[in-house]
Amino acid sequence: MKKDQVIEKLKSINYPGFSRDIVSFGMVKDAEVVDDRVVVTLNISSQNQEKKEEVISNVKKVLAQSFSTVEVALSNDTPPSQNSSKTPEPILEGVKNIIAIASGKGGVGKSTVAVNLACALAKKGMKVGLLDLDIYGPSLPIVLNLHEQPQMTEDKKLIPLEKFGMKVMSFGFISGNDTPVIWRGPLVSRMTEQFFRDVEWGELDIMILDLPPGTGDIQLTLTQKLKITGAVIVTTPQDMALADVRKGADMFRKVNTPVLGVVENMSGLMISGSIPETKSVSKINLNGKEIDVDSSGKFSMILDLFKKGGGQKESDRLNVPLLGKIPILEDIMLSSDRGNPIAIEGEKSSAGKLYFEIAERLLKQINDLDN
Repeated sequence: MKKDQVIEKLKSINYPGFSRDIVSFGMVKDAEVVDDRVVVTLNISSQNQEKKEEVISNVKKVLAQSFSTVEVALSNDTPPSQNSSKTPEPILEGVKNIIAIASGKGGVGKSTVAVNLACALAKKGMKVGLLDLDIYGPSLPIVLNLHEQPQMTEDKKLIPLEKFGMKVMSFGFISGNDTPVIWRGPLVSRMTEQFFRDVEWGELDIMILDLPPGTGDIQLTLTQKLKITGAVIVTTPQDMALADVRKGADMFRKVNTPVLGVVENMSGLMISGSIPETKSVSKINLNGKEIDVDSSGKFSMILDLFKKGGGQKESDRLNVPLLGKIPILEDIMLSSDRGNPIAIEGEKSSAGKLYFEIAERLLKQINDLDN
């Protein structure tokens, strides 16, 4: 049996408590085959000894069918990033968790999701940082209605602006949101790293990174310089979006960054209304569908503008949870344009509640990784 066949067999082993295998998690560092003996090197970052022992036991059990001697070694090294043999340098040490909000596709609403998710986490009492890494098209100044320039400390570090209980930073705060950026890759990478090193972030429970579309310089710098807790993939339901989103998701898997879940944005158009009191009906026909009308005459439905099920399809492919589905709602659009994200209203808003539910599911995923 060859190394690649060993790796294929190990894909049948799920990490305890997850429906995802140890290979896709990046826990299998090497597999060395010599005659009828195999040595598997695992990199398990969790401190939970029981889970480590369960994984080791399962590896031995699966491979014992093919080898007379199965040995398992544990490595404490951080898995290397793609195209880099260096361990990420100790930056952002005061930040407990770093979550990348990403997609290979532009226009799927990453910034809206990132900002509202950050606001929901802050409303839950967490210390939150929000970093807009889209150098070419920063959105944070608009969605938070922030147009100040950050101050500097005596040792020349930028002080993040504060809004809604969060520490926030964007290239748009420095350059002005109306100024086009015409930079080559190395300059973009350098600015990205400066946002990590030269900003006074302090102690944070969680930092949300709003990434630009694609799999270019910023994403590569990110995975080489930071130890990212995981990524959340944002998509819209249609196939055209999913084609690019898959590339973005697979990039994180190749650099051993866990994908924690998928958010389906623009998941249909919410239509609601009411029947005049003079009419008494239990159902109406909208767009060829029968819709229930409640006792007060109110009705609502989701009109699938971009197909349906794309987010579920991608989460199934990645073997990760679908963290939530967010329909097209006027309230979300208006609140974003006003610079007051809908999640600030808390769970009393039906739209805001969606982001709180996503935040809860995300925190569960992070907690499961730690345990």
